[in-house]
Amino acid sequence: MATSERVLRYLGSTRNIAGSCLALLGLLGHFLGLAGAYWPVVVIALYGAGALLAPPERVRLTISHAEVETRALRADLDGLLRRVDGRFPEDVHAAVRGLAEVVGGVLDRAEQLAASPDQLHVVSQTIRSYLPTSLEAYANLPRRYALTRRAGRERSAHEELLAQLALLDARMGQVAEAIHRGDEQALRDQGRFLRDRFGGSGLTLD
Repeated sequence: MATSERVLRYLGSTRNIAGSCLALLGLLGHFLGLAGAYWPVVVIALYGAGALLAPPERVRLTISHAEVETRALRADLDGLLRRVDGRFPEDVHAAVRGLAEVVGGVLDRAEQLAASPDQLHVVSQTIRSYLPTSLEAYANLPRRYALTRRAGRERSAHEELLAQLALLDARMGQVAEAIHRGDEQALRDQGRFLRDRFGGSGLTLD
């Protein structure tokens, strides 16, 4: 593991948070004139005490099937993006990056995505078939040919590729929206449960 990654992990750890909270109390004591001349020692000691007394980080060794599948899909998407880098006009790259951002957001919701096999299939096919097939067909055309509209055709190959990328982006947007609707419904279900369980609260969740 890289040093920077270890540092970032520690910064977000329970030990660092607990130590930092106590150290801030030490600084507050200094500003209030309670820590005396040795306030730096007090701050460091409080940080150390907080870090030592903080509960250990929970260890999570199990990996769900959904995480396994989405990790593989993310690796395939990252590999595809590396292969296409620099091979296409900038507007195509921009469209691919936008599509990849939407797909990446969907992959972040592994459990929700895996709960809908149809949606998971669409995402998988987009990454492993639909997107690479469109890009590959375009990449095998001479650049001038791709940019020229042929007689009797409504679109050039370049325009056709952008249209296909837009279709894929729209479909991935629908998948993302479905996942967000599921999250919203879960929030509303929780709201109903809380109102039934703790009736009389002024909190309104819908």
